Amino acid sequence: MDWSALLLSFKLALWTLLLLMPLGMILGRWLAWSTFKGRTLVQAILALPLVLPPTVLGFYLLSMFSQSSTTGAWYQSLTGKSLAFSFEGLLLASIIFNLPFAVQPLKHAFEQIGRDVQDAASCCGLNRWQQFISIELPLVWPGLLGSTVLVFAHTLGEFGVVLMVGGNIPDETRTIAISIYDSVQAFDNQSAAIMSAVLLIISLLAIGAVYYLSDRTESASARP
Repeated sequence: MDWSALLLSFKLALWTLLLLMPLGMILGRWLAWSTFKGRTLVQAILALPLVLPPTVLGFYLLSMFSQSSTTGAWYQSLTGKSLAFSFEGLLLASIIFNLPFAVQPLKHAFEQIGRDVQDAASCCGLNRWQQFISIELPLVWPGLLGSTVLVFAHTLGEFGVVLMVGGNIPDETRTIAISIYDSVQAFDNQSAAIMSAVLLIISLLAIGAVYYLSDRTESASARP
């Protein structure tokens, strides 16, 4: 069992959640309640990681993070480090390839909040921030929970983009998915089986928790 790779995967998933979920909340709310020219295009761009092959997305991200690109050169001049093949680059890539998993459930959750609820909150004298904290957030928390679990589980299991952008540097970019691949390549099927089982159990528990809490919420809502 490659514990360092597992811990790095958890670190990547937690940092991704910390940075992505506020952005997902903003984008989901904006797309749910706004009508503007180009809305369809924006939604298509945000959903692109769902349909792009991971190696294609990884190639473009690697090109964007390389020292010859504007982004990569700016980051290196600022920090003295390369963005490609680093944990920071891996984190930025993780935020990008997880965007649809964060935005879509939250967008659907915000769409369920009727305009009458917003109008009633405004009539009660609540400002935008008070409406969000005391009314919107409790109503969309199932969507927030779903987004959190999807992003966490997807980050742990992502392989193609991680390999393209981060490579395979121990304690820096070598995640549990990369470690499983290495074990298979080395014909160490026992280690690969153990690590795969750990990921399977984590994913199953995460998805099971979402369905359990969702069922409890629906049952509570159905009570008179």
